[in-house]
Amino acid sequence: MFKIVLSPSGNSEENRTSKQHNYIVAIAALILISLLSSSGGAPIEHTISNCWEGFIWGIADPVISLDRLISIVAIGLLSARFVRGAWIGIFFVIAAFCGQLLHLSLLNLPGAEIAMPTASAAIAICTVVFGIILVLPTPITWLACAILSVIAGLSHGYADSQAIMGAEMLTLAAYLIGVILTQTAIVLSAREIGKIITHKASNQILTKTIHWIGLTFCAIGIVFLANAVI
Repeated sequence: MFKIVLSPSGNSEENRTSKQHNYIVAIAALILISLLSSSGGAPIEHTISNCWEGFIWGIADPVISLDRLISIVAIGLLSARFVRGAWIGIFFVIAAFCGQLLHLSLLNLPGAEIAMPTASAAIAICTVVFGIILVLPTPITWLACAILSVIAGLSHGYADSQAIMGAEMLTLAAYLIGVILTQTAIVLSAREIGKIITHKASNQILTKTIHWIGLTFCAIGIVFLANAVI
């Protein structure tokens, strides 16, 4: 006699809902940390002297700056709209790494310091653009979103590497690993949240929520753009 045991579909649905809830809570916690860091005067400008500090600050830097965090979250949300959307996040992480190497290679070249305000302004502009895309009902093409993610990644990498200038090679490597881990985790989590919204696009509450998120991203980007220009 054979006994067939069917697992209830309810458990699978509950597990999926639990995972979705965890992603949302994680992103919300990171945004809260970033808000507290920005309003509380956290030491965004810091020096790194050893590998452990490099790794810890590498994990923290993409989070404690609100405009950078919001930009990464926006990339994850937008990537969920495409079948090959995972590549958009990959392009961003790779471009950020290249931006870090670019900044480090320009260490002794004249005019390298001038590029820092430009990188901050570029991050803010990308944040505004991502927010506008989330608000607009017309979908953006995969190629356009990938290009924007590369531009944002280069800007992020250039700005992040400021904290590691002049550090030893091992400390530099630890910092870069920390940054890559954080950026990847945020993009993947935001992408999962974006999938939830995409799959339930008929839900008017979720549609209005993503519009408000886009408007919020635009407002944050405009504020940071004004600070970078002034």
